[in-house]
Amino acid sequence: MCFGVYLNKTQIGYCRVISDYAKFAYLADVFIVEKQQGKEYSKELMKSVMSHPQLQRLRKFLLATADSHRLYKLFGFKELEKPYRMMEITVEDIYLKK
Repeated sequence: MCFGVYLNKTQIGYCRVISDYAKFAYLADVFIVEKQQGKEYSKELMKSVMSHPQLQRLRKFLLATADSHRLYKLFGFKELEKPYRMMEITVEDIYLKK
């Protein structure tokens, strides 16, 4: 499910939610163009995501962020309660390899 932020018909923000719409969702690819950052657009984007009818009553809603913890905490996100349950595969520079 994709969400966009528009200013005067120009897209300035985006995110997508990957979900089964029953138990799980993952918030990904969140951005506001640099020129428009700091103007509350990210909060409006998150309000839209978190209030969407298809994203209610989920057991788990995950995201990864390098620097926006404060924003996401406003919407109920917190550090992993049981990080030892999470695992990952990371392939560095996958798009640079041929």
